[in-house]
Amino acid sequence: MHELTDASVDCAPQPGVPWWSFTKTVLAAAALRLVAQGRLALDEPFDCRPFTLRQLLQHRAGVPDYGALPAYRAAVQNGEKPWNAMQLLDYAGADRLEFEPGHDWGYSNIGYYLVRRKIEDITGRNIGSALQHLVFDALGLASVHIAATAGDLAKTLWGNPGGYDPGWVYHGLLVGTASDAARFLHGLILGEVLPSHLLTEMKTFVAIGGPIQRRPWQIAGYGLGLMAGRMTAAGSALGHSGAGPGSVSAVYHFNDLRTPRTVAAFAQAEDESITEYEVERLALA
Repeated sequence: MHELTDASVDCAPQPGVPWWSFTKTVLAAAALRLVAQGRLALDEPFDCRPFTLRQLLQHRAGVPDYGALPAYRAAVQNGEKPWNAMQLLDYAGADRLEFEPGHDWGYSNIGYYLVRRKIEDITGRNIGSALQHLVFDALGLASVHIAATAGDLAKTLWGNPGGYDPGWVYHGLLVGTASDAARFLHGLILGEVLPSHLLTEMKTFVAIGGPIQRRPWQIAGYGLGLMAGRMTAAGSALGHSGAGPGSVSAVYHFNDLRTPRTVAAFAQAEDESITEYEVERLALA
């Protein structure tokens, strides 16, 4: 028996909420669906580059990130229009790998932007339509969509008082209910999205650290689009946390419990540890 639970920390009625980096889990599942269909390779050179899809999904490709770039942070802070793709890749120095693929780990939003582009190229659909077709339709999830404008975020649970433009999230920003976030991960882990051998690949993680201060992780790792490891009280955890302007998220499956549970929590806060502790609390409740 498996159970799923969803919650927002303030317990308010829930319209859609930003999924932030939980979007990466969905992108990984969609890419692996294409692998299952024989339309994309997991362990061959990705677009003639020296890394593979597996390494991109696991943040082991050496592709740099843009999140810490001073120019990026300043542009977002100043409310500027998002850069186009060529500007992004140029600013980030995306052609210069930070380490030899497979030999280190470094979180990269640009890596997932490359995955997004590949999904769109293969399917001939924009990313919202592609994810709906590859993942959400089969699970009957009707609330989920890509936030394309600041106005789309203004319609979410806590609004968008700062006018943040989701175009700054280059791999795409999904919006949906907390319930659908939990249902997606629950269906994924229970084998309703991927064949068993690819689900096993997705869940297999490389450890990237021990206990994280002020967060519930005792062992932290990363699978294919999945944060993974062990939390202090609830044991093994698979899912993803996320943070963006005005809110944070955590969506996790806990398999070590007597009744395994999938839990989603969202909060109007800046620190994702708040929702990580909340999902652990709900899993044990």
